[in-house]
Amino acid sequence: MRSVSGVGRVAAIGAVIVAIALVAIILFGGSSAYTVKAHFINAGQLVKGNPVQTGGVAIGTVDKIKITDEGQAEITLKIKDAHTPLRQGTQATIRQFSLSGIANRYVDLRFPEGSEGPEIPDGGEIGTDRTATAVDLDQLFNTLDPETRKSLQGFFKGSARQWSGRGNQAAKGFEYLNPSLSTSRRLFNELTRDTPVLERFLVDSSRLVTTLAERRDDLAALIGNLNETTRALGNRKAELAQAIENLPPFMRQANSTFVDLRFTLDHVDPLVEASKPVAKRLGPFLDQARAFAAGAEPTVRDLSKTIRKRGRRNDLVELLLSVPPLANIAVEEHNRSVAPGGRRVPVGKTRGAFQESADAFKAGAPELALARPYTTDLMGWFDDFSTTGGGFDALGATARFHPHFSEHIPVPFNPVRKGQFKRCPGSAEQPAEDGSNVFSQEEMDFLQCEESSRATGDVN
Repeated sequence: MRSVSGVGRVAAIGAVIVAIALVAIILFGGSSAYTVKAHFINAGQLVKGNPVQTGGVAIGTVDKIKITDEGQAEITLKIKDAHTPLRQGTQATIRQFSLSGIANRYVDLRFPEGSEGPEIPDGGEIGTDRTATAVDLDQLFNTLDPETRKSLQGFFKGSARQWSGRGNQAAKGFEYLNPSLSTSRRLFNELTRDTPVLERFLVDSSRLVTTLAERRDDLAALIGNLNETTRALGNRKAELAQAIENLPPFMRQANSTFVDLRFTLDHVDPLVEASKPVAKRLGPFLDQARAFAAGAEPTVRDLSKTIRKRGRRNDLVELLLSVPPLANIAVEEHNRSVAPGGRRVPVGKTRGAFQESADAFKAGAPELALARPYTTDLMGWFDDFSTTGGGFDALGATARFHPHFSEHIPVPFNPVRKGQFKRCPGSAEQPAEDGSNVFSQEEMDFLQCEESSRATGDVN
């Protein structure tokens, strides 16, 4: 029994020793936390244990602080495993939690854009070109001249007199103000959570304000025009009230219209799909049309001066006004009269030129129908007539001509054709195989022509 108790006591002592050793290894020798050394020109009241944050979220602590041989502050940052390893290009800045207090600093890390890039190894460094120190309030006061500092002291003393004897009222006011301040704090925490986006927003806002400042004259004119528009609307209060009264029925009707438009757009989709190939081809044409429009601008400008120009009797509009009205001549009917020998004699009602021309074309339709088949022969005569000619030389005028014998007339026959006085249109050519230039007997009776008078073929 004693031997068993002794063995148990030895085993218990051994287990305690092993547990102590494991705890010591975990606390002192087994730590494998990821660390990075950041070099700052000034540590800025930073102390060991200050937090390391990014976007307002704590991701580590300050592990060590020492001075290098170059007089710089070497800050060892211990980073949690969930945020390791850091990437090359990470920036570190010492910031303050508030304007007052001692050792209320923290290190703010700003990661490079994107998750790709070389890693900073465990124990690696962030150079001074990637670090910055917060400006202390004392440094800000040192930039002020004596007169400004004296005025600032007067401001603080005046504020003290302002709140003197009103502490309870101020506390009560701040109590009601607390929800607004806490909400503002959450708002600014969200704004600073994504610092690069906030910086781009501020930069874009600066550019916008700068652009507006450069166009201040135009902006002033815009505000002036808006003022005049608002004044005009104010002078029309009755009409504006009536328009507001009519707005609900209009919106209800517009709602129905938009609902129907939705179904219409469904039917338009096939048209849009069918227009896509044409739209692709339309792009190069529009590019050329844009260049054409730019080149035509001077011409259009000069043309506008031709149509309308300041002054009297110097543009096309005034020229047209000087011409008698076309309707008076073309379509209106008038009772006209003549004055031979100075005595006016009525000649009756006359119609406009359009009515007379319409009746003339109707009356001449049979003649035009009769002459229409001879169009080919007439144009051929014009062609021969226009190319036939001669010239002049030292001996006088000359003329040129050439005989023509049809290849369809056999040589033994006499090519001279007699007694052909009623040739049909196109009868100077050989009859076509499809009969397109051969007229029927009814057509020949109407044209008063004979197929036997054709200029080609055998001579009987």
